[in-house]
Amino acid sequence: QVQLVESGGGLVQPGGSLRISCAASGIIFRDFHMGWYRQAPGKQRELVAQISTDYKTNIVDSVAGRFAISRDNTKNTAYLHMNTLKVEDTAVYYCSAADRFNGMRIWGKGTLVTVSS
Repeated sequence: QVQLVESGGGLVQPGGSLRISCAASGIIFRDFHMGWYRQAPGKQRELVAQISTDYKTNIVDSVAGRFAISRDNTKNTAYLHMNTLKVEDTAVYYCSAADRFNGMRIWGKGTLVTVSS
């Protein structure tokens, strides 16, 4: 069964750190570009970070210098490392995988990150 399962979300204080994970199954993970998106209450889903099959990364300006993305092909898992979290980072974070050959995209169900004191 093809699926992406996010984990690691939760409540964190402003200035804190969190690492969320995306475990993939049913796909050849090394052939998929991975991405993290987020959707805050009342807002549209937006791109946060991407990592290609050859480990090139793209981090959007709003989180650059605070967030990082990585992947471990031996564990079929992608990660989003979040530091110096702000209240405005509060959102549901979604993992996405895009097939490098045909562009097919898969989505996870999301994990909630709440930044609050």
